[in-house]
Amino acid sequence: MSDAELLSAPVSPGGTIGILGGGQLGRMLAMAAARLGLKTHIYSDEKDAPAFQVCNAHTSARYDDEAALAKFAAACDAVTYEFENVPAAAAAVLARTKPTNPNADALAIIQDRFDEKSFVAKQGLKTANFAAMNSAEDAAAAFAKIGGPAVLKTRRLGYDGKGQAKVSSAEECKTAFASFKSVPSILEQFVAFNFEASVVAVRGADGKFAAYDPAENIHENHILRRSIVPARLTAKQADDAKSIAKKIADALDYVGVLGVELFVQKDGALLVNEIAPRVHNSGHWTIEACVTSQFENHIRAIAGWPLGSTKRHSDAVMENLIGEEAADWKALAAKDGGLHLYGKSEIRAGRKMGHVTYLKPKSAG
Repeated sequence: MSDAELLSAPVSPGGTIGILGGGQLGRMLAMAAARLGLKTHIYSDEKDAPAFQVCNAHTSARYDDEAALAKFAAACDAVTYEFENVPAAAAAVLARTKPTNPNADALAIIQDRFDEKSFVAKQGLKTANFAAMNSAEDAAAAFAKIGGPAVLKTRRLGYDGKGQAKVSSAEECKTAFASFKSVPSILEQFVAFNFEASVVAVRGADGKFAAYDPAENIHENHILRRSIVPARLTAKQADDAKSIAKKIADALDYVGVLGVELFVQKDGALLVNEIAPRVHNSGHWTIEACVTSQFENHIRAIAGWPLGSTKRHSDAVMENLIGEEAADWKALAAKDGGLHLYGKSEIRAGRKMGHVTYLKPKSAG
């Protein structure tokens, strides 16, 4: 078999999926892979990553350790990621020898918020108005262009509200930019949305696409509090959300699961906020409420298997367990819900420690 054939062949049961990152997403991916008879090898720069508890093998090394990455890749049949900020050099090392998805181009676009917004706009999709900045002068000019209120974000890194600030004047914009140590940033128009939603979708290497029903998301302190399915969307809005995800996935030649976060405006329009090139927190409900979970479908896609059904059989509310909330595990376990605890060694304020999903019979329509 040629190198090209090896890179495109499906991973058979008994094969090994490599996962870069050892947090809760890697943990749930490993558990989904096990259901399909696949082994997992987790690579993390942490010594006690939660995913290490449920995998067949693990490597604890830095993400810039090319020798360790090459050895890891050699032990796997296909490689994926549980987080988007994978160093480009690490992705390149892995992709040289093993099928590695999402692809490097998709990661590069989504890792930079300005490139991501520019890409989305190029697809003819709606976003908030935005402008790039690299200096204090740019900050003032960007605010003059966008107006206030607006949200200043670093172009790279940052999640759950980190690396961003709401600004209402050019002076505030310059001050916030300086507080971010003047790293390249993006200013986005503040959107007075009706509510936030997201669509989680999957695309196979053969181009086949499927999407889950969109979720309505509620955040507290910039952290996802709960996801509710079905969302308060019309049938047309739900179809439009899935079409947005398909357009993005096709344009990126994407393989695997991705999440598209949306602002639902008061007039019903859908604005793309962010793209997550991985399984998504707002899709955890799919474990209990769908024929095939987002985690299993990601494994299926990157392993070259047929995609599973995204059909939803129940309504669902997924609640994140944040910080000390997970300490009440005994009471939570007594409730009629699907409890997931992530095996993290230390409870910290604002840290996602687990989640619980509550089901109801599927509503009509």
